[in-house]
Amino acid sequence: MLTLTNGGRPRKNERHLARRSAIKVGTLGAFGFSLADLMSLKASQPSQKSKLNDKSVILIWLDGGPTQFETYDPKPDAPSEYRGPWGDIKTNVPGMRFSEMLPLQAKHADKMAVIRSVHHSTGDHFAGAHWMLTGKFGSTSANKAQKSPSVGSCVAKLTGERVKGIPPYIGLPAAESVYLYPGYQGAAYLGASYNPFQLNMKQKYLASNYKAAIKPPPFLGGMDDSVAKRLTERDQLLQNIDGINRRMDQSGLMEAMDTHQQSAIEMMLSSNSREAFDIEKESDATRDRYGRGPWGHYTLMARRLVENGSRFVTVDMPHWDTHSKIKSAMETRLPVYDQAVAALLQDLEERSLMDDVLVVIMGEFGRTPKLNSGQPGIPIPGRDHWGNSMSVVMAGGGLNCGQIVGATNAKGEHPVERALAPSDVLATIYHVLGIDLNTMLHDYSGRPIPILDSGKPIRELVS
Repeated sequence: MLTLTNGGRPRKNERHLARRSAIKVGTLGAFGFSLADLMSLKASQPSQKSKLNDKSVILIWLDGGPTQFETYDPKPDAPSEYRGPWGDIKTNVPGMRFSEMLPLQAKHADKMAVIRSVHHSTGDHFAGAHWMLTGKFGSTSANKAQKSPSVGSCVAKLTGERVKGIPPYIGLPAAESVYLYPGYQGAAYLGASYNPFQLNMKQKYLASNYKAAIKPPPFLGGMDDSVAKRLTERDQLLQNIDGINRRMDQSGLMEAMDTHQQSAIEMMLSSNSREAFDIEKESDATRDRYGRGPWGHYTLMARRLVENGSRFVTVDMPHWDTHSKIKSAMETRLPVYDQAVAALLQDLEERSLMDDVLVVIMGEFGRTPKLNSGQPGIPIPGRDHWGNSMSVVMAGGGLNCGQIVGATNAKGEHPVERALAPSDVLATIYHVLGIDLNTMLHDYSGRPIPILDSGKPIRELVS
């Protein structure tokens, strides 16, 4: 339920809103909208405007914990049990080398900053995901409840809606972390209205080799003229009914609820929204360049959404938890991932959007430096959980790209240069968007909480 606040404290008669909410949400049932969906469409007004800009973020979330050795921190001179199945290749930046499994991204390294020295102290999926997505240690496998709001939710709250009808925070096809929706990509104590708008909860967590047809967004699929007409008629009827209640409700809550419903209806009927989500507007050549599977499909959609006004879009690319069979698993995933990211960087450059869109690529942790002997029943080498070193990629957003930040030791076990924390990564994201790092949020009790407990923008990227 949405909780409207005054000075961080719930208003007394929010229970009246709940009753009327139940009536009004029925208007949206035909379109697959739940109450949480409707609330997440609410346009928020920025609480601080002095430095905000029109930049946006695409987060490519590699759920499960991607391997840094087979991507951005190869160790070709390490013993074979550390270096893994592949070598490294040159990029278009002298001295900057990637795994040979990323040949397409290697051609765009000048647009990328690879931070090789990010680390935290956990190999717990839940703790790692919470830490990377919120900048704070909090949740664990023993206590999974989210403790702090995600970077995407903070951005949605503090920057607000840019374009009418386009949600400020969107999950493609649905934002998640460690199988939790939205998990640590959610809003926590900021309230459900700052959760991501989940595009398709019925077709989600899609593997790189997913072959079934990707269905259009549910809210687009059922919207023909007759349905739109019925929606308008029902909305008018509800407005007439609620006019009676409104005269008895002096708190302003009914007016607020009208705004939320209006936002939801505007999204469904908005030409801005329908245009942004309609991937069929793209040429076959562009869609082929990204790849026709879900990872390419939703990376392209993310570009459309930020171009059309969304502030923060998460693209879910799951299944990186490779405890065994790392070679065959990466041979399946990495080419698809490489193609989608390379196409996005090329597309942003061709559209003169590199300075306006920040691309961030990360997961909850890295993988163990030394290959294991597989797992029970699958005795084929893989890599286990490793929070002591990982690679995070940033591109665009006006950052100083074309460089490596930090370094790990010869076996990739830990940082030996510029050790950086998850909070430094998030501080850089906030800096790009013009969000003041001294911003205070308010928890359920109204207590002020800093947006980050520590962390500074990475100086090599922002100077």
